[in-house]
Amino acid sequence: MASAATAPPTPGNLKRIVAASLIGTTIEWYDFFLYGSAAALVFNKLFFPGSDPLVGTLLSFLTYAVGFAARPLGALVFGHYGDRLGRKKLLVLSLLMMGGATFAIGLLPTYATVGAAAPVLLTVLRLVQGFALGGEWGGAVLLVSEHGDAARRGFWASWPQTGAPAGQLLATGVLSALTALLSDAQFTSWGWRIPFLLSGVLVMVGLWIRLSVDESPVFKEALARAEARKSEEGAMDEKMPIVAVLRHHWRDVLVAIGARMAENISYYVITAFILVYATTSAGVSKQTALNAVLIASAVHFAVIPAWGALSDRVGRRPVYLLGAAGVGLWMFPFFSLVDTASFGNLILAVTVGLVLHGAMYAPQAAFFSEMFATRMRYSGASIGAQFASVAAGAPAPLIATALLADYDSSTPIALYVIAAVLLTLLAVGVAKETRHRDLADVEIGDTGSEATADRRADVHSV
Repeated sequence: MASAATAPPTPGNLKRIVAASLIGTTIEWYDFFLYGSAAALVFNKLFFPGSDPLVGTLLSFLTYAVGFAARPLGALVFGHYGDRLGRKKLLVLSLLMMGGATFAIGLLPTYATVGAAAPVLLTVLRLVQGFALGGEWGGAVLLVSEHGDAARRGFWASWPQTGAPAGQLLATGVLSALTALLSDAQFTSWGWRIPFLLSGVLVMVGLWIRLSVDESPVFKEALARAEARKSEEGAMDEKMPIVAVLRHHWRDVLVAIGARMAENISYYVITAFILVYATTSAGVSKQTALNAVLIASAVHFAVIPAWGALSDRVGRRPVYLLGAAGVGLWMFPFFSLVDTASFGNLILAVTVGLVLHGAMYAPQAAFFSEMFATRMRYSGASIGAQFASVAAGAPAPLIATALLADYDSSTPIALYVIAAVLLTLLAVGVAKETRHRDLADVEIGDTGSEATADRRADVHSV
């Protein structure tokens, strides 16, 4: 029987918690993706002038990758304090950091004004963005996962995941509208700043909503148990969460890293690199490429909760494996469709790719949450997710652009994604199914020994 602390919240409270996580993640992903789109479209001209177009794009994507490099550090810091102090406080901080950095990018002088200082300042702000996002994801999905019940955890926890396509939709939509309303000269001169400055307004809205939710009841109960054990047994302070994660959950961390390889790489190839490939190799206009990503992102947003609900019925692993295999099989048709330079085919290519990606991304939140004990869950889920981003999402546009420059062909890029798919199939294939685990029972004692609650739940067929 669930304790009072872990009893399921009322539908109204759960929806408010989901809304708070979704709005916060949407704003943070808007900020992050906005940079990626701007890196592909204008930053190469504004901050790295005088270079060959593809070289300038590579340098621009390099600052984009720097943001990923900061994400593991954000995961370590936010995970540590999130497991010690609670999820809510750290989520508020991550939102403020991300929004402040994005707003500041909108005020940056360009290379033409201050010279080499411009790309340096851009890189510093990108580091702040990455640091904040490294702590955002784990807290947002845990806040929902730890409030809901196991029967529909995949569905409810998938809603913060829709913050990624929602943020992509918002960022691409704003950029698409500006490129349609402004001339290239106007957009390059001042129009690109508008979506970055808009982040300040969005953060205020998100902050107001996020401050209204309660702390996770599962975390509060686990914290109370830990304090009681220390009081009764006279135990020393518990180990740092990162130490406990690496001692008790290192296999789960490796599974999470492997699971993210195909998901992360395919996403950035389909949504960020495609803006480069479609405009330089396929001869598609910037506006057409943005519109295709915009439409596909709307479909992506809609299918993620459906994939999450399916994972509640058949399990996290089958849905994840289906998505990974589907993305691998789609890569060659994807580039073939883009090469036709047809708007309809471009929409089809990106949409199918994102629908298949959603089958990996939707169950990921519940899957990773169910792997780790409560007092190290923020650290474990964040470390697994964000360390993978350094090897996967960070270099993906760089590698894809370099392959295109060297081979002038999409074939090496498709093979690159397929190699990541094989790693993901292996990682998820050896993982245990987690959908029946009770998060309140996944607990490790302060002394490092397993608590009496059994963290292995039987996997029942539906």
